[in-house]
Amino acid sequence: MSLQVYTLKEGSYSVDISKKFIPFDPEKDNPKDRPASLFIHVQPFLVKLNEHLILLDTGLGYSDDDGQLNLHKNIRKAGFEPEEVDFVLMSHLHFDHAGGMVHDFNGKMELSFPHATYVIQRGEWESAFTHPSSSYHTEIFDFLQRNAQIEFVEGSGKLSGEITYQLTGAHCPYHQVFLMDDGNEKVFFGGDVLPEPEELLRKFIAKYDYDGRKAMEQRDAFGKQAATEKWKCLFYHSKSKTQAYIGFDGEKFTIE
Repeated sequence: MSLQVYTLKEGSYSVDISKKFIPFDPEKDNPKDRPASLFIHVQPFLVKLNEHLILLDTGLGYSDDDGQLNLHKNIRKAGFEPEEVDFVLMSHLHFDHAGGMVHDFNGKMELSFPHATYVIQRGEWESAFTHPSSSYHTEIFDFLQRNAQIEFVEGSGKLSGEITYQLTGAHCPYHQVFLMDDGNEKVFFGGDVLPEPEELLRKFIAKYDYDGRKAMEQRDAFGKQAATEKWKCLFYHSKSKTQAYIGFDGEKFTIE
């Protein structure tokens, strides 16, 4: 198999207007104790594509009590070393996707993936600096700029013969998605334009999207393409299936 996908589950969190992500354990925590909160699940993905090891988004960047990055622990559980990651493909730079680009523990910051190339939309990078928002943690990007190998891409195109990127906007103005194709299987990562399978099953305009109508229309289009071309879809915020194929009968979607 030349294409293997590993879900790196970071867990469940509540987030309120402060934009702080607080770990949430449905076994023992009561959602009523966290009023006006969204409850989200976070899982980056690791893809072995031929000789390359690719990370899709980086999670929150939280560490355990011993100072080990949870993301690193999950990569090791999958059977790899963090130093082996060749590419970090970023859908966008909101903190719940970009926090793990660096390892920030006890005031010391270092690159999480020192040997990797970080692939980022140039417009998203510039937006993160010029439109201050609590969703963007610019101290991470400052460190990245000084220390990381960054490849800025613009619009849509190919990273290699097997990886294409597409500028979608919608969730934020410079959001992008990725499609990987090894000749046998196609794997699609929709970031926050297609964050969970349930969003295909019911059409709605989400308040958390920059352009909710456009995001809804894109989800529908990607879902239909995924069904037609038999893409395996990776869902970053799913609470149920994190990897799934999509069915479409001409009227409604199914998750397979």
